[in-house]
Amino acid sequence: MHEVQALLREYDRARSYTDQLWQDLSPDELVWRPHEDSSAIGWHLGHQAHVAHFMVRNLTAAEPSPDPELDSLMDSARPERFRGALPTVERLTAFRTKVAERVHARMTDIAGGRVAAPAQLAIVATHLLTALVNHEYQHDQWIGEVRADALGHPLPPDPDTAQVSRVDGYLVLGLIQ
Repeated sequence: MHEVQALLREYDRARSYTDQLWQDLSPDELVWRPHEDSSAIGWHLGHQAHVAHFMVRNLTAAEPSPDPELDSLMDSARPERFRGALPTVERLTAFRTKVAERVHARMTDIAGGRVAAPAQLAIVATHLLTALVNHEYQHDQWIGEVRADALGHPLPPDPDTAQVSRVDGYLVLGLIQ
């Protein structure tokens, strides 16, 4: 399935863009919140991975969380002021990495037909990956605004891909043809 592989490349590109937005920030900048009803950049990083894990888990493969203790912390249904302390940068990075590995493994199995109902799951996989990429970019917008406007850091250039455009100011991936 060529389309799934192309979407995995876009997923990696989106994650790489996210890394450009945060990896040069200090630990204090990653946990800083503009106010009590606002999330820190570090929360958004964990949330992006949390959503990726739950979408893959719930739509394609029931597998355990790579870090169950982070599940309630990174859930957007929990009000910001009640989310608690963020994990270390190392733990967030490990969580993001493990989830991305699991996304790749499951989507590669689907693309290779190594699943039950391979044609049906291939359709699910293309929409799921598109949603994951767009969710990554959705939170990148907030991370970028805080990075530039509140913390005074320059923004990296937009990702170098013809598959992504801006809609309402957000980077958005359309379906790959």
